[in-house]
Amino acid sequence: MNALTELIRNDMKPALGVTEPGAIAFAVSTARSHTSGNIKKIELSLNSGMYKNAFTCGIPGSPEVGNYHAAALGAAGADPSKGLECLEGITPEQADAALKMVEAGIIKVTMKEITSRIFIEAKVITDEGDAAVTITDSHTNIVRITENGKTVFGSDAADSADEGKEAAAVAAEDDMPLIHRYTLQQLYDYAATVPVSEIEFIRKAFELNMALLEEGLESGRTTFGPYLMAANGGKIVGTDEQKTASLMCNGAIEARVLGLSRPAMSITGSGAHGIIATMPLYAAYKVSGYTEEQLLRATALSYLICMYIKEYSGKLSAFCGCAIAAGTGMACGLAMMRGEGPDVMTHVINNMASSITGMICDGGNQGCTMKGVVAVDAAWQSVGMAQQGVYIYDVHGINGHTPEDTMRNMGLIASPGMVGTEKTIVDILQTK
Repeated sequence: MNALTELIRNDMKPALGVTEPGAIAFAVSTARSHTSGNIKKIELSLNSGMYKNAFTCGIPGSPEVGNYHAAALGAAGADPSKGLECLEGITPEQADAALKMVEAGIIKVTMKEITSRIFIEAKVITDEGDAAVTITDSHTNIVRITENGKTVFGSDAADSADEGKEAAAVAAEDDMPLIHRYTLQQLYDYAATVPVSEIEFIRKAFELNMALLEEGLESGRTTFGPYLMAANGGKIVGTDEQKTASLMCNGAIEARVLGLSRPAMSITGSGAHGIIATMPLYAAYKVSGYTEEQLLRATALSYLICMYIKEYSGKLSAFCGCAIAAGTGMACGLAMMRGEGPDVMTHVINNMASSITGMICDGGNQGCTMKGVVAVDAAWQSVGMAQQGVYIYDVHGINGHTPEDTMRNMGLIASPGMVGTEKTIVDILQTK
């Protein structure tokens, strides 16, 4: 099987609700599974991106939002064996128990440092002992588990000090990510020629994301979805490709950030990224009659370009990777569906880089829906213009001499470029 196929397959994961609350609940529930007795205290330490993204985010199984409630639900009833879907099946009694934990003040949440590198440390203290779980780099990547201070999984050196992080960062620089070993032309060639049977698993993304959209439209809690559906003639699949794309994409994002009960198919650790990378293309397929093969190939390319940019920006940073990384990938996928190749896609990337790069991420919240609306609009305009030879020239702004340079520059705007912005965003959130 092609290495790029494996890269996509391994990165696609169902995620219930926004990924960060799910990851927090997973960490706490795993720590809880290594303890017994009555919970006396829960201590949660997060990197800035994790702290910010879950700050006011809706949580499946609860009407509450945020880091404290995600941690409490993790302790009260989450199933760690389900990974990022650990909050599936939370009962009203467990949600009530979690709320009482928060109200009792037994949960402490601190932000460890401003960084785009994922970090979660969850410690559960009971009247019989304690256990702690450390996660780094990806949302479910447990590097250490301790029981009463003794390491039972991983290494004592695993992310236990700053030098460990620095060493990991140096190693990461020396070891080029697989996706960065390819050019845009090579990514396109793969998507255009890989046997369709090898990427049929991508269908699952459309199934999950459509079910999430439909739940959102049936919920009395959503507002963007019904608005976008009315704008689309009252139908999920209308006659206007872009309006249908905006509805399918952003109706699903709204359902996700509100914490409704169905999962999204995530990519690069984000459900919203996964939705933006797929649903607008699915809309084009449904409205304009593209073949399923065209859809699968375009989505594979969309995923890969999203990954390419995200490897530069970091998993969690101060810029909106949903719009910028996934939106750019989706725009290139749309160009591919329309029969265009890397030359036009290069111009599409320039147009996206010169328009929405710099859009901030202020957490996983209702604002993600509006950012998705902007991303879909920018993608459709960028592709349409590029097809007519209208694009921002390489000499301008952050555009590079090659599409690879431009995507790298887009990522660098986030990390290290927006580290100060990240701190400002967190400072603003903490004043609420």
